[in-house]
Amino acid sequence: MTLSTKQKQFLKGLAHHLNPVVMLGANGLTEGVLAEIDNALNHHELIKVKIAGAERETKQLIIDAIVRETQASAVQTIGHILVLFRPSDEAKIQLPKK
Repeated sequence: MTLSTKQKQFLKGLAHHLNPVVMLGANGLTEGVLAEIDNALNHHELIKVKIAGAERETKQLIIDAIVRETQASAVQTIGHILVLFRPSDEAKIQLPKK
């Protein structure tokens, strides 16, 4: 799913007050972590993931893998925090029109 600039701005505003629900540690991106991200996206639609201790190139590879495996959209990355969005079947968040 591709998001327009207007939709990304809207989601950034909603995500501002959120705390990270999933944190990647020294073990990196494992099947368990991916399952937890997938579960959190199903429940919340908009989540923050903290990617700790990775170099810039490694962090980007991890972000690409998370987006690919969860079919979510990366809304924003600030430092070690990634904001992800994936609409659920019950569409809790109504995005503005493109």
